[in-house]
Amino acid sequence: MSTNKNETTALGLRGIKAGHTSICTVGGEGHGLHYRGYSIEDLAPKSNFEEVSYLLLNGELPSRGELDEWSTRLMHNRHLPESVKGILSSLPADVNGMDVLRTGVSVLGLAEPEIGLENGKERAVRLLGALPSMLGCWFLGTSGSEVPYDIKTNSFAEYVLRMVKPEAPSELECKMMDCSLILYAEHEFNASTFTARTCASTLSDFYSCITAAIGTLRGPLHGGANEATMELVSRFSNPDEAVKGIHEMLNKKQIVMGFGHAVYKVRDPRNETIKEWVRKLSEARNDTKLFEISKAIDDVMREEKGLFPNLDFYSATAYHMAGIKTELFTPLFVLSRTSGWSAHVLEQRSNNKLIRPLADYQGPEPREYIPIETR
Repeated sequence: MSTNKNETTALGLRGIKAGHTSICTVGGEGHGLHYRGYSIEDLAPKSNFEEVSYLLLNGELPSRGELDEWSTRLMHNRHLPESVKGILSSLPADVNGMDVLRTGVSVLGLAEPEIGLENGKERAVRLLGALPSMLGCWFLGTSGSEVPYDIKTNSFAEYVLRMVKPEAPSELECKMMDCSLILYAEHEFNASTFTARTCASTLSDFYSCITAAIGTLRGPLHGGANEATMELVSRFSNPDEAVKGIHEMLNKKQIVMGFGHAVYKVRDPRNETIKEWVRKLSEARNDTKLFEISKAIDDVMREEKGLFPNLDFYSATAYHMAGIKTELFTPLFVLSRTSGWSAHVLEQRSNNKLIRPLADYQGPEPREYIPIETR
């Protein structure tokens, strides 16, 4: 029984505008992406993550003084309470990194609770600074490596890399990570962001909003695509084998991860940028095999299905060539997207309306209850 025969139901809320935002536009002209009015094609090669996170949370690009102060604030928030370190370092090495971050945010919320909802931006800066440390505390700590919390760098990207690999990153790897963090920072009302806003609309605390978003991003249809892409690319030995394998998958109507997008219709504007970083890293390591395999898969999907790669497709190979383990790909997504999530939580709070959509009921018609004794 449908509650209203005249209403149209949009499964997955496809095509439905569920709110207002001044943070980001996605899909304009089939390929556009803008943060606070700035094109991603401008920001990714010219900016850095510190500047972009400031833009997302404050609405405008910072002056030199404002950027220096912002970077210093992020650095000063890298520390973790001993209670948080103790819990994260006691987790098994083989648990899911997303569960680690979800737990870390929850425990930090217990150690440093948000009192009232007036200082959300302070919580956002705290989490942005602390999340890489949470990942490193677990990943490096459980493998017996030293966790360099006190490394003297004001680069967010370099600090992130120091938390996910025991050896010092190269300058090229740091530049790639900085660009990747920008590309992943924000994407309008995607599933995890909408979850964060829904949670915020109940006037819940900041930590709960980010924890809810992490849980949503954990799903393979959202944040896990880059890990699935790495598994796909790694199964082939050369481009010819990849071409044959992808044709076989298409003939069997199997899903090829990393292609197409729910909003972009022409291309993913982030793709060419990260693809170029894959090329640079591959050539620097004198190992272009995975890059060539990725391009071969890309060509087949364009020719056979008219589909374009999304950000996750080449990001997987970029991270791999930087020496990052596959199981850390989606947690790295969190370290970036928390900037966008936080901006949306603050925006939701600033003009709040409880998010409560209707459902199209498809169950039985009204019926009489019969006591169990007479059934």
